[in-house]
This record gives sequence, structure tokens and C-alpha cells, in this order.
Amino acid sequence: MTRRRLLQTASNGFGYLAWQALAAQQPLAAKAKNVIFCFMPGGVSHMDSFDPKPKLSQLDGQQAKLESYVSGPKRKYLGSPWKFKQFGQSGLAVSELFPHIAQVADELCVIRSMKSEFPLHARANVFLHTGRNFGGFPSLGSWVNYGLGSANKNLPGYLLLNHGDNPPGGLENFSNGFLPATHQAMSVRADGVPVENIVPASPDSLQRAQMAALAAQDQAFLARTGHSDAIESAIKNFEMAYRMQALTPDVLNLDKESPATKELYGLNSSNPHQRAYSLQCLRARRLVEAGVRFVEITPPNLFGGNNGTWDQHDKLREGHQTNALVTDQAVTALIKDLKSRGLLNETLVIWAGEFGRTPDTGNGDGRDHHPFGFTIWMAGGGAKRGLIYGATDELGNHAVENVMTVHDLHATILTLLGLDYSRLTYRFGGRDVNLSDIHGRPVPALIA
Repeated sequence: MTRRRLLQTASNGFGYLAWQALAAQQPLAAKAKNVIFCFMPGGVSHMDSFDPKPKLSQLDGQQAKLESYVSGPKRKYLGSPWKFKQFGQSGLAVSELFPHIAQVADELCVIRSMKSEFPLHARANVFLHTGRNFGGFPSLGSWVNYGLGSANKNLPGYLLLNHGDNPPGGLENFSNGFLPATHQAMSVRADGVPVENIVPASPDSLQRAQMAALAAQDQAFLARTGHSDAIESAIKNFEMAYRMQALTPDVLNLDKESPATKELYGLNSSNPHQRAYSLQCLRARRLVEAGVRFVEITPPNLFGGNNGTWDQHDKLREGHQTNALVTDQAVTALIKDLKSRGLLNETLVIWAGEFGRTPDTGNGDGRDHHPFGFTIWMAGGGAKRGLIYGATDELGNHAVENVMTVHDLHATILTLLGLDYSRLTYRFGGRDVNLSDIHGRPVPALIA
């Protein structure tokens, strides 16, 4: 029997449908093999991090005259409270908020002209992850896992390293949507037991018997109903859980890491939040090393509420400084560690939030949501090193040069992974659906 015939006949052709979509693609030259997404929810201020605005400092305290959904007569321009310096051969300007990331300036591909469509956290987060502003669609990580699969059959292809909570938008940010459930993110917590029920509770022979009984029930249900997607996913997830018992504890265990590596990431910090985030960044390196295709890391929510930890409508200095302290060293260590092991060329690191923050303030102490122009960066994985792409205007209010949409970003990421963004599709709702829909194009200038 040929492989195609096997896929057509097994499980009502479930596997063949997926194979058809993938086989239709024209092969592209892959620069990256896997992705680590350092998600910064809440809205990092671009003019306080990687996009300096001297003009804004000159106008500090003066009445703002900006057309915005938060405009008003009492709003005033707010200059950055942090100083900027240029680093590396690229001359990238980095604020004193990020002294560690400044050390790897020449590894970064900085995009200063990002633009979103929504100023609300939940909608903007889901949009950044799925290309849609509502739930029910697969996340970027799910699409990557669907397109490439895990390089390790004993580990999921998409892992979410979090701290027991989710950013606005909830699990829709990490959902498989209409893709088979095997492509959804599996959560690994920083605090307590990383993965529940991963230690075998029964002897192997008993577990195998239990799995055989469950498989028989599932196959019988499948024969009666024909719901191949859900049943196939359930069977595969049970089998994956069984295989993970042997490998996951070892991959997540850091006992084999050297003291120097732990020090590099900040695992010896006196700050418990920094230690927790450092733990997840080091785990991310170990996971991609083990063959996991897409790893996403979210920081701890340090200020409560449900808006994301970088959401400083007031106390900008205190909030951004605290968040930078927690994340700066570990993210930098991740880049350095990947490079020292020869993994950075094949691992795309993405650092991004859902939007930026306003150049003005309504209370003199914070900035508001701002989707019209903000900054993200990438490193490794074929992204062009030492590049500063695009620009906002002199106040940081609007992206004005080489404007980059979320869909453009998605298309570029898929291209770096060797996937044709327009032909990586799945049949849903009577048509072939992809991540970017009819929007977005890869940006060649960002690709080495």
C-alpha cells in the first residue's frame, strides 16, 4: 500500500486531508527550524525602549496636539525618563532600561514600524497571535506546528511556558482553532509542578492496557459517528502523554546545566520573578534543543489585573523598570546561549507585545494604548542581523516608513521557516484558510 493510499483509508482520510494541504506547497529554503516567542503583553512603550524620540523630550510637559482616540485638552507630551545610547556596529539606540539586550545589538533585527488594528488588549493579543481579532482561529504556533510538526515524537510541537496565568484574550491566544487538537499549545508552568500528572502513576504494563482499552472505545465511537478529527486527536494526545512521561521531566530538569549557564540567565537572582522568568527562558533553549518546534514564553503578571504586565497607564517609570529587570537578562542570555551552541542560526527569537504606548499622557505619569506605531525585534533564524527597519514620526505617534502589519510579520516568519504563507492552508468553512487570509506579504528586507 502506498503512503497516499494509507492516508486516504486510515481514520476516514483524516491524515490525507492534512497531507493534501502540505503537499500543495512549493518548497522554500528554510532559514529557521524552530521559534522562541518572547511575548511581552500589555504594550511596551516603543519610545522608552528601542525608538528614541528627542523631539518628544523637547516638548515634554507641553499640551499635546495629537489626533487619537485618547486625545483631549488636558493631555501633555511625555518625554522618556530613560536615556538612550547607541550600541554595536549597527548603532542601534537602546534605552538604559535594557542594558543586557544592548550587548547583543548586532544580533537584532529591529522593526520600528509595526502597526496593529486594535487598541484593546484582548483583541490586539488575539490579533497578534492568530491574525484575527476574535477567537476560533489557530495561533501562529499552531500553524507552525501544523506545517512542520515536532522534530521529537515524544514532545509536543508547541509549548507555552507561562506562570499559571494567561494574558488578555486567554487561551484563544494559543488555541489550535479549527486545526486538529494535537496542534494546540501545551502549558508548562514556572511555579510548582511544570506539567501535571507527568510522573507515571501506574506500572507500564497497566498503562498500556488502559491505553488499549481507551483506544478501542475511541475507535468504536469513531465507527459510529465518523467524527474523525476529534477522535484522532484524542488518540494521539493520549499516546503523546504516555511518551512524554519518560522524556519531559529530563528536558525540564536543569540539574545538568552548569553554574555559569544558570548565572548567565539570572537563576541566582534575589528577585523571585526574575528567577521564574529566567527558568522559563533556559527551559525554552532546552526544548528547542530537544526538537520542540515552537516555544512561547510569557512573563509573570507583576501588577495584577488582566491587562498584561507592561500596561502602565500610570507609574510608567516604576512599571517598565520592574518588567525590564525581570526579563532583560534572561532574554539576552537566551540569545547568547543559543549562539554559543550553534543554535541561533536555526532558531528564530521574537520579542514583541501587542501594541505600543502613546507619546502623550493624561496624568503626567503614564502612557496609554497605542496601535498606530510600535517596535518589536527578531534575532537569529535567518532574520537580518544589525538591521533597523522602518520608522515612526518624530513623536512616535504613527508608523510612517516601511509600515509593517501583523499579517506582514506572520508571512515573514513563515517564510523564514520555509513555509509558503499563502499555501499553508486548512479546509474550513468551505474554503482553504491560512494564517494571513488575504492580507500580508513577506518582507525580503528582513531576511538575511
